[in-house]
Amino acid sequence: MGRNIMTKIKDILPGLLVAIMVAIISMFLGKFVPSLGAASIAIFLGMFVGNIFLNQKVFQSGYKYSESDLLSYSIVLLGATLSISTISEIGFSGVVFIILQMTVTIIGTIYIGKKLGFGENFRFLMASGNAVCGSSAIAATAPVIDAKDDEKGIAITIVNVTGIILMFVLPAIAKFIYNNDLLHTSGMIGGILQSVGQVVASGAMVNEGVKDLSTIFKIVRIIFLVFVVFSFGHIKNKNNKEIINEEIEEVEEKKIKVPWYVIGFFIMCGLFSAHIIPDSLSAMCKEISHVLEIIALAAIGLRVNIKDLIKQGKNASLYGLFVGLLQIVSAIVLMAVLL
Repeated sequence: MGRNIMTKIKDILPGLLVAIMVAIISMFLGKFVPSLGAASIAIFLGMFVGNIFLNQKVFQSGYKYSESDLLSYSIVLLGATLSISTISEIGFSGVVFIILQMTVTIIGTIYIGKKLGFGENFRFLMASGNAVCGSSAIAATAPVIDAKDDEKGIAITIVNVTGIILMFVLPAIAKFIYNNDLLHTSGMIGGILQSVGQVVASGAMVNEGVKDLSTIFKIVRIIFLVFVVFSFGHIKNKNNKEIINEEIEEVEEKKIKVPWYVIGFFIMCGLFSAHIIPDSLSAMCKEISHVLEIIALAAIGLRVNIKDLIKQGKNASLYGLFVGLLQIVSAIVLMAVLL
């Protein structure tokens, strides 16, 4: 047990130290360029460092840990700085917006994939990844529809590439259309981007308020993961009820679980709203959350492989492009009606 822990630490440590160093430099530089901010600097500096000379395999475990685990801890601590009244800012119409945006994304992604000649399994993986939470949703959907490993891998790549591009594009669109209005900008970023890390990174490029509220929009999407995956399982196996029951049971036990950081976020939020967490502790949580967030964003930048962005096949690239455009247009239309 102890040996396994030590082995894991040794695997994580090189990449974690690089991410921490990039984060420290970014926070230092952010003081001199406050308009750009430490978050944006961490992403771009990470991309530069990672693609030029620190993309070796020895660093990858640490980068992945920093991006996923540290960001999860950051989100939980973020809950200690937000009250129920803050979450309610998205309101009933915000939840309706998320549901409709996810529905349009799923239907549109499946339709576009069919027109481009992709198989049913691949279209389902793309739909769940873009509609809910990127790689996690794809991983949860794959066993339900009996997707092959290569289908899963390609879908994860395209979804992540699309998300990375949108991560930089959406703040510019929101600035042009909404002049960085808190609710609409947060709705666009939190309602479109594929992974939690991309949402945090993109929101941080705008301002702290947008980062926090867009994360809430994203968490609402993640809560609907179980319904999306069950639906795909039902559609895929609708002619065989026995298989449906077996696969849903398997997914329920092994795959379809509300991520722990979502539960932790709401627990911390509830404690802060009930004044069990005092303001002084809340301020400390905010500072720690911010530092963990910058390290995670540095790791996101370090893991971006620019070669992967370039070498995608024509049809795969078109698939990602059309889905991204669909999400942007549908978000703008739905927010004009609902928010």
